[in-house]
Amino acid sequence: MEDRQLLVVLGHPRPDSLCAALAEAYAEVARAAGAQVTRMDLGLLRFDPVLRSARAGDQALEPDLHQAQQAILAARHVAWVYPVWWGTMTALLKGFLDRVFVSGFAYRYRSGSALWDRLLQGRSAELLVTMDAPPWYYRWFDRMPGHWQMRRTVLEFCGFKPVRIASYGAVRSAPPQRIERWLADARQRGEQAGRRLVRRA
Repeated sequence: MEDRQLLVVLGHPRPDSLCAALAEAYAEVARAAGAQVTRMDLGLLRFDPVLRSARAGDQALEPDLHQAQQAILAARHVAWVYPVWWGTMTALLKGFLDRVFVSGFAYRYRSGSALWDRLLQGRSAELLVTMDAPPWYYRWFDRMPGHWQMRRTVLEFCGFKPVRIASYGAVRSAPPQRIERWLADARQRGEQAGRRLVRRA
């Protein structure tokens, strides 16, 4: 793990999406701030998104997933950019997590115990999440199931800390000026992440 390594993961399947623009804005300024940035577009990877066996080793990783694991291990900070669909992450991102964040890589249960080791400690994360609902509605009425899932039951479970979250919505009705403000926010967050990595290096 190198101190300046920053990984940006795009969990939207379309390369022309708002999420893709947010990911690029974040990555561009983080690189300008001194971080060593790698971008990973999940829609371009070739892999079976279905975890077909719970036993480690039964389902070999495809080359793209092996490279993804190496990129995560090398990173000090990972930004995840994706939309909320049906209250949570895309099937593409969920399938990626099922295949990549496996026992022995992301976590390991202790023998004879309900406790576990967080194997991805020492890394921070940031979620840039778009949605058609207003963020206030997603927070107070839907109770943010996707945010809780990704932060608590995936990233923090595996050792990421802290995990910051930015919500952008409602996308469907957003005028161009609001979208530009979201892109500016992504740039600011990317710059801050890059500077934090440089200071720690």
